Amino acid sequence: MKRSTDRILTTHTGSLPRPADLIDMLRKADAGEPVDKAAFDARVRSAVDEVVHKQVEAGIDIVNDGEMGKPGYSTYVKDRLTGFKGQSRVLTAQGEAADFPEWNQRRIGGPQLQFSRPTCTGPIEWSDFDAVRRDIDNLKDAASHVEVEEVFVSAASPGVIAIFLGNDYFPSQEAYLDALVKVMKDEFEAIVNAGFVLQLDCPDLAMSRHNRYAHLPTDDFRKIVEMHVEAVNAATRAIPSDRIRVHLCWGNYEGPHHLDIPLKDIIDIVLKSNADAISFEGANPRHEWEWKVWNEVKLPEEKIIIPGVIDSTTNFIEHPELVAQRIMNYASVVGRERVIASTDCGFGTFAVSNTVDPKIAWAKMASLAEGARIASKALWR
Repeated sequence: MKRSTDRILTTHTGSLPRPADLIDMLRKADAGEPVDKAAFDARVRSAVDEVVHKQVEAGIDIVNDGEMGKPGYSTYVKDRLTGFKGQSRVLTAQGEAADFPEWNQRRIGGPQLQFSRPTCTGPIEWSDFDAVRRDIDNLKDAASHVEVEEVFVSAASPGVIAIFLGNDYFPSQEAYLDALVKVMKDEFEAIVNAGFVLQLDCPDLAMSRHNRYAHLPTDDFRKIVEMHVEAVNAATRAIPSDRIRVHLCWGNYEGPHHLDIPLKDIIDIVLKSNADAISFEGANPRHEWEWKVWNEVKLPEEKIIIPGVIDSTTNFIEHPELVAQRIMNYASVVGRERVIASTDCGFGTFAVSNTVDPKIAWAKMASLAEGARIASKALWR
């Protein structure tokens, strides 16, 4: 895994704006409407090539496929695995909804809910592992035409799948996680064996505190985080930690976030994950101040951090000087070589959930790159 050895490198957290015609195909496929498979596969392949070039043009050093062929970062597995046939459930904002019901009413009709989130009602096995191979081949081909520092692929962690796709089959959450570990490890290993860095998307490590387990004391929630990190480690046992980065967040949506669990309350457990890089939100108004946490938390020598320095829920385009300031805050506490600059979360978490206008999203990415250049000059002068 690359480190910022002579300048601050840039990346993002995975999903990027998808073309309108591809979104239409994804929506139809999810609704069970007929979609020409050959045309869909061809459009995904061309979209991956386009998005890789756009990342390079924006100045991003560590790129991916933008999750072009996935309807959502956490729910795409329902189309590739057996067992997910149950009724679709909505992930509610529990405590936030109770405190701000009018806001929640506006939110629950959002476009991200147009894609199904079925429950698990049977054994979990691969039904379409070729989809994983297609993702890998598409990205390999696109990346072969550009010069970049590194290429990564995002994949849903067992824990985030278990949060978004409920369990009506296994006798316990532990048994459900275990079944997901045994299957998802195949995808994780295939990504790394193809030469890519694996990013495990683990919003469950923070987000599920306020939207699933708001009723639990912090100590009890920490036990859930431990269980989910153990699932990550079990699923990646065959993969070196320097080929893995983990992304955690508190939910990629514009909302109160007043019940978000503080980073300091879970980061010690997260650092036990089999991943040498930790990606997390660091730009939005609720968590920007938490760069100070690293004054108290010792970052293990082998690990680096990938803080968000661009907010992924607002159409404000951050000034490059602000981006540089955020980067230097982190560099001042963990060291310049151990910081890679990123976005808070994705710009297309679900295919239709473009809170940020696509053109503005790319302008924000360019500002990220410019801010990293400014920070680099200050840190390596």
